[in-house]
Amino acid sequence: MPGPLRVTRSVVIPERELTWRFSHSSGPGGQSVNTADSRVELSLDVARTSALGPVQRARALERLSRRLVDGVRASDRRSQLRNREAALERMAKILAGALAPPPPRRRPTRPSRGSVERRLADKKRRSRTKQLRKSRED
Repeated sequence: MPGPLRVTRSVVIPERELTWRFSHSSGPGGQSVNTADSRVELSLDVARTSALGPVQRARALERLSRRLVDGVRASDRRSQLRNREAALERMAKILAGALAPPPPRRRPTRPSRGSVERRLADKKRRSRTKQLRKSRED
């Protein structure tokens, strides 16, 4: 079994909190596809993990409310070991994204007078072009 899951420098999920499930993969595998449990499902109970502080837990629960319901699946590779590694990478990436601080708020800006004038001039030019295309009988 792999060791703990390092999400960020300060967040490390202990191995005992990760839940693994293995099943038959529908992906590549040739003759051994029906006998090898190469599909991997990795799940984590974010609400109960000891690796997250209260602020991180609240942020992760809010951002991952529907995303980690069934956990993370990996079945692209033929070997269970490679699928485990892929599932760990996906879980770490998802959790790191959920724990990242929110981006800075956007400061509202107004378009410059020149850009407004250019936009209106382009609209008038386009309108004139379309007017010239119409037949005189319209």
